[in-house]
Amino acid sequence: MSDNIRVYKRDDEGALHFREAWYDEEYGQFVMNFGAVGHQSKTQETDVPDAAAAEGLMDAFAAQCAEDGYAVIPEEEQSWVVAQFALKTREGTERDRRLQAKATDALVSHLAWRGLGTVERSEFTDSKLNIFCLCPDVNKAVAAIKVCARGEDLDFTKLSIGAAPFSDPENFKLKHSAKPANSFSL
Repeated sequence: MSDNIRVYKRDDEGALHFREAWYDEEYGQFVMNFGAVGHQSKTQETDVPDAAAAEGLMDAFAAQCAEDGYAVIPEEEQSWVVAQFALKTREGTERDRRLQAKATDALVSHLAWRGLGTVERSEFTDSKLNIFCLCPDVNKAVAAIKVCARGEDLDFTKLSIGAAPFSDPENFKLKHSAKPANSFSL
């Protein structure tokens, strides 16, 4: 059984919508999450007796999504959006590692519940913490990352955000900087 299904569709006005489903073994629930990309989603949970029942619901969900015109957005049609926090030391301190965990967890949740993508990895490089997100909508992801950073009390004054096409990860463009800057580098 697929771990989860995440699909997208543009409406007649060009707005992107998403639907997502997964089986939560811990709670014995089939979960559907859906809404307009960039906005807090709606969630419906259905209690299921076992994984086989969840698989049947997952198959029905996939069929309904396909019938409604929803489809997976291939990675190569998405973009890398990197939330970058300036650090005081080259390798990062214990405090920076706590920031890494807190920021990564916050972004995983914030982006997922808005259909804005996934956090793929995080790393320390040359006095920077970089959190790599794969996103279907750059502008909405950048706005969401800024809201998340403020809301989670991450150091917004140290935040820069860059974006690049999936197929051109060397070509990041600056999308936000708390300090005056005109370029973005990893």
